[in-house]
Amino acid sequence: MDVLWLEQTDVKSVIDMHLTIYAVENGFREHGLKKVQMPPKSYLYFDKHNGDLRTMPSFMEGQDIAGVKIVTVHPDNREKGFPTVMAVIILNSTETGAPLAIMDGTHITDMRTGAAGGVAAKYLARPDAHVVGMVGTGGQARTQLLALSEVMDIEEVKITCRNTAHCDSFQKDMQKVINCDFTHKGSINDVCNCDVLVTTTPVREPVVRSEWICEGTHINAIGADAMGKQELDSTLLKRSRIIVDDMAQASHSGEINIPLSTGVISQSDIHAELGEVVAGTKPGRQSDEEVTIFDSTGLAVQDLVTANVVYKKAIAMGIGKMIKLF
Repeated sequence: MDVLWLEQTDVKSVIDMHLTIYAVENGFREHGLKKVQMPPKSYLYFDKHNGDLRTMPSFMEGQDIAGVKIVTVHPDNREKGFPTVMAVIILNSTETGAPLAIMDGTHITDMRTGAAGGVAAKYLARPDAHVVGMVGTGGQARTQLLALSEVMDIEEVKITCRNTAHCDSFQKDMQKVINCDFTHKGSINDVCNCDVLVTTTPVREPVVRSEWICEGTHINAIGADAMGKQELDSTLLKRSRIIVDDMAQASHSGEINIPLSTGVISQSDIHAELGEVVAGTKPGRQSDEEVTIFDSTGLAVQDLVTANVVYKKAIAMGIGKMIKLF
């Protein structure tokens, strides 16, 4: 049985952010319409090595596609010369169960997570939003900003991180693709004075305080993707309209996991899932003064729809290598 093998260079050659946003928005819509089978991601924790392995299966009924992503997250990998996040995605035939493709999922993970932030800002940020604040300037920050540039007219990007060299590298790279002003800020407080705030840190103690956030701000909270992680002050969530990507998954591993477990907020404080807003079954932002938060944990359906686009384009363009698996 032949299976299509796609290396990271193959994946990068057939996907861009515009196409990824289109696919991910469609995936959220189907999820909001309850047409996706997707159990919460499962974890194996490697405490000795400060890392974990996650499995993320999904089945999109409307498009009749299924697959699974296996992804590892090791925050110390940067010092070892490896990516923090590494992933493999397998697409399967729903008719026979046979694998159709095995591909690099690392680039897809970066792109679809960025795309989710773009979709969230499209539906939740104020229409006149032009200033972006970035807390963290790693690889995920790049795709987050790239996605935002697809859905809003960015005039200024305020950045801050613990390593000045990383800030400089981020600005140098992103100025090549986004024509706007970049401003280095010495504190997170200064960065928070923006229209759309993006947090992409792996912290387990909040780094953004409620009093720093102005009315009307939209926040894409990206970093908290496992139990015990938290980037935002719990009181900030209490005063905001909270939109999650998936209620079950966010409750145990998203930005809301600690505020929920400590009783600062309850399930009733969660306004909607992003897919419900995209599908139009629940409203998004209700006023220009409202603070909105998108709690992104990363959904298997995002990987699935993006990988399916990659697979179809690779087949059409004759990209990749057919390997005999069985």
